[in-house]
Amino acid sequence: MPHNKAIAMHPDFDRLPIRRHTDSLKWHRYGDALPLWVADMDFPAPEPVLAALHERVAQGVFGYGAPPDKLSEVLCARMADRYRWAVVPEQIVYLPGLVCGLNIACRAVGEPGDEVLVQTPVYPPFLSAPEHQERRLVTAELSTELYDGRLYYTFDDDAFAAAMSPRTRLFILCNPHNPIGRVFTVNELTRLAAHCERHDLTICSDEIHCDLLLDGRQHTPLAALNPDIAWRCITLMAPSKTFNIPGLGASFAIIQNPQLRRRFKQALRGIVPDVNVLGLTAALAAYQHGDEWLQSLLRYLTANRDYVVNFALQHLPGVRVTVPEATYLAWLDCWGTAIPGNPHEFFLQNAGVALNDGAAFGPGGEQCVRLNFGCPQALLAEALECMQGAMADLPLPAFEEEDAWPQSLN
Repeated sequence: MPHNKAIAMHPDFDRLPIRRHTDSLKWHRYGDALPLWVADMDFPAPEPVLAALHERVAQGVFGYGAPPDKLSEVLCARMADRYRWAVVPEQIVYLPGLVCGLNIACRAVGEPGDEVLVQTPVYPPFLSAPEHQERRLVTAELSTELYDGRLYYTFDDDAFAAAMSPRTRLFILCNPHNPIGRVFTVNELTRLAAHCERHDLTICSDEIHCDLLLDGRQHTPLAALNPDIAWRCITLMAPSKTFNIPGLGASFAIIQNPQLRRRFKQALRGIVPDVNVLGLTAALAAYQHGDEWLQSLLRYLTANRDYVVNFALQHLPGVRVTVPEATYLAWLDCWGTAIPGNPHEFFLQNAGVALNDGAAFGPGGEQCVRLNFGCPQALLAEALECMQGAMADLPLPAFEEEDAWPQSLN
């Protein structure tokens, strides 16, 4: 049956695929530890994606490929339908991965020695890409508030403005934000854009998690705010996180300013390979036929998110946790606990649970860990119970006065 026919989908997210002792980085890096670290879900890809890949493999020929016109049409229609954002095919640049897009943006904007601004804590490649391209990294920390043990991060206008200098040329935004799980509001995005316009910054907006929205939230691409902002934007998106196909290496940039697009393409020429044919096949099938699977996934992730938050508040004393609005990543601040030393190492050695080390996410990430809840809930529960057991013998934390913090979100 051709893969574009309707395929009944009843995904079983409770079933854990066999990944240990395979080629899985997630399940190999930390040996026998339960892996809740790298942003790679423990769910099979949607059935329409698998069917399309089987059909493409059956052709038996894997020569050089080109992005199909249909994929560009589907992406343009998706931007219009979801965001009322008018994009045309020539404004799309295909990439074999989003991280290379971050590096290309740093190379394409400004000159060696110029500055690239990011907000921390943030996905580690944001911190390394500027140096890789002979730029200087500058950071502005996001503000934090505490609501009944729940962490809430917001954009800090003053810190953002103070971090800039006459040599700042590029701002890299993460929205939805990894690791804090925020979906920035139109008001926050408008304020960010105003700062960038005032200082004539180019903006590279990583929106790879834009489809992983929880609680019915809406995503607004920064470039969709208005044409003036779009003219200074490089928007990076991909099906990889949404449909759990990161190993197939397919992503894309939307760049509506032709001069900026030309510089971006020049920066990747001769270095960045084309997207492989299986990645293109999977991307098209995912965007055409994967939304039913995605809606089921979002319901499952929302339940997992709530499980993590409630468990942390009830059973991990002193741990403050974000309530992610998007992504499948929770951020746990262990500053208020009695954990000795690095929390990542503590949980790895004492609980047998592998999390991401918050220190790698830059200023504001110290004493934090990132937890991936994109897995069967039984595995998630087992890992959290192991973490609880590892903390059982620690002294109870001495909390600061809660009156110093806001107590509810309005």
